[in-house]
Amino acid sequence: MPCRIYGMTTPWWHKTTIYQIYPRSFYDANGDGIGDLRGIIQKLEYIQDLGFETIWISPFYPSPLADHGYDITDYDGVAAEYGTMEDLDELLEEAHRRGLKVLLDMVLSHTSDQHPWFLESRQSQNNPKSDWYIWREGSERRPPNNWVAYPGGGAWHYGKERGQWYLASFLPFQPDLNWRNPEVKAAMFDMVRRWLRRGVDGFRLDLFSALMKDAQFRNNPFKPGLYDGGRPGLYNPCMQHNHPDIFPFCKELRNVMREFGEPERILLGEVIGDKADVRQLLGGETNDGLNLGFLFDMIFLLPWQRRAKWFHHLVTEFERDFPPPFQPTYVYGNHDMRRLMSRIGNDMELAKMLAVFQLTARGVPTVYMGEEIGMTDLFIPKSHAQDPVSKLWDKVPDTVRNWLPINLNRDMNRTPMQWTAGENAGFCPPDAKPWLPVNEANKGERNVESQSADPRSLLNLYRALLKLRRELPALHEGTLTLLDDIPAQMFGYSRNHGTQSITTLFNFGKRDAHLPLHGAGALLLSTSEHARVAPQAVILPGRSALLVRLNPAQGS
Repeated sequence: MPCRIYGMTTPWWHKTTIYQIYPRSFYDANGDGIGDLRGIIQKLEYIQDLGFETIWISPFYPSPLADHGYDITDYDGVAAEYGTMEDLDELLEEAHRRGLKVLLDMVLSHTSDQHPWFLESRQSQNNPKSDWYIWREGSERRPPNNWVAYPGGGAWHYGKERGQWYLASFLPFQPDLNWRNPEVKAAMFDMVRRWLRRGVDGFRLDLFSALMKDAQFRNNPFKPGLYDGGRPGLYNPCMQHNHPDIFPFCKELRNVMREFGEPERILLGEVIGDKADVRQLLGGETNDGLNLGFLFDMIFLLPWQRRAKWFHHLVTEFERDFPPPFQPTYVYGNHDMRRLMSRIGNDMELAKMLAVFQLTARGVPTVYMGEEIGMTDLFIPKSHAQDPVSKLWDKVPDTVRNWLPINLNRDMNRTPMQWTAGENAGFCPPDAKPWLPVNEANKGERNVESQSADPRSLLNLYRALLKLRRELPALHEGTLTLLDDIPAQMFGYSRNHGTQSITTLFNFGKRDAHLPLHGAGALLLSTSEHARVAPQAVILPGRSALLVRLNPAQGS
């Protein structure tokens, strides 16, 4: 059958698989209802057994917790509710002993408005930190320009002490650092070096595409469209997101990482923009910028996207735009987005197909904790929300919030990890009150303990897929070959490395599909008990996926 072949190279971070931990909701080791670093240490065996190779830990730094850690007051510490620096050192040691890499969530774009730097900066226009943040002149009633904050609303906020406006690209209490100030750059780069000396393997970079802004502070141009990950807007935020001045900055930061030798420490950027923006942030043709950038094309997975044709088109684009040495970074969800299972209507068959795709395609998969057991959102009314984004959109009724594909209350997807069917889902002791309520509606079947005992569970599918990915070079460093001449309801590709050839097939239709197989092959895995591999054919039931290993002499 006709096909297109794409190559691949193999540094460690090309081959890895990433598991995101939101520490506040992962596991509570001390019984105060809040997840902590010792809780992560106690669950490292689970992550290792599951088969992930890298963990990304969301912020645990000292913070007022107005945005639950993304509003930092001390980049060099651990918040008391999460533990101590000794706990962190032990976490790094234990993770590395198990062969796990550790990425920290690093917020370079902004601090808390309670950070000592900002408290000093806001006092006057001539103090030593006055230019560490972005301040502009303007009347008290009129901001300097039309720039908007990512969650909505204006990005400028008036500081009466200075009689000037400060920029906050996310929430008002998160003022943007002025990265055009060499003192800021030096201080932040030194902070990055301190963490690298401590042994971390890299960073996930929060809101990275907003790091550099237009130096002339020009208005965003009027151009109605979808921006910032699919949000409608009247203005193109090009003056404040993915500004060309950020591209050379990526190279500077990559050089800081290279100071620490091999194995390479990596940068994974949260990039809000199109594929061209991501490609530029990765360093363009020189590939000396960020190591990886999230690709959010699948972050909504709307109904018309859940079909073979759309996935074929998606992979075609990704392979065209991110050929080696670039790597696609597939992600379905995170701490900011509604949970995958809720977005796809609690469809377990589709969830299993999506797991097969994410863990067998060329690229680096990132999985948000709980996706492996099919956790769903828990409805939390806005009157009980802790999320500041929910409070920002307080006038939007709950009924409208639940209908929108964008997430206006991130509490719903940050509920405690479901370890058992018992009280508090095993997240914290029965007599403790978890910081967010447990999703009682589905914890009985959507928990680690129950699914571990069920060979057909989603959790055990993840285990099997991750094991195959580690053991088979074709799946973690092979070329990718898209299959073109197959039935319309099907999507597929082969991964090839040396004499090893693995074909992955998906049947998005409702009826069985029969596909000729040129030679003999062995069924490695299927999401359906009724899938069959005959000497000359594959039989794949509707809404299922499988992996076939072809004999060494067989091509694709």
